[in-house]
Amino acid sequence: MALKHLSIGKGETVLEIGFGTGHCLKRIAESVGPKGKTYGIDISTGMMEITKKRLEKAGLEDRVKLFCGDAASLPFDDSTFNAVFMSFTLELFDTPEIPRVLEQIKRVLKPDGRLAVVSISKENGESIFLRLYEWTHNKWPKYVDCRPIYVEQSLIGAGYQIKSKEKVRIFRLPAEIIVAVKTTSGNAV
Repeated sequence: MALKHLSIGKGETVLEIGFGTGHCLKRIAESVGPKGKTYGIDISTGMMEITKKRLEKAGLEDRVKLFCGDAASLPFDDSTFNAVFMSFTLELFDTPEIPRVLEQIKRVLKPDGRLAVVSISKENGESIFLRLYEWTHNKWPKYVDCRPIYVEQSLIGAGYQIKSKEKVRIFRLPAEIIVAVKTTSGNAV
């Protein structure tokens, strides 16, 4: 759903942060086509190996460049990407790191570049399931690593303009799919 909202076009250059097992990265590589470029960065070498195998099996390994690293310090040049995609990744960063990650993404996005974020949302977080999930996260963060965050507020605070947002439920938890645009003037709406 989130990739559909991102509207990836043929020939674009797209980055996925926190690609995990590579399901979305594979779809991104298919979407940009043979003239596009796909990049992925993940902090886990284990995920990188799983993703390499998935891409090889699909015959897409020549379209994707994988990096092992941290999104708080992206190893890419300024204005490289048309779009960046993150699914259940932004909430893995400590709250003080989120603005740094969003600033790094803004740096590597081209002017008017798009950022899609899928995240468990703290917005309207009155759900008993959300409170139970947060309690579980606080008790066992190693096993329940994602946590609800204020996605839209984080993006606006970092100077992005919200293009679209959709509230969804994942295992009864509130989540959001937000597509934001890098503003060239620095004004967010």
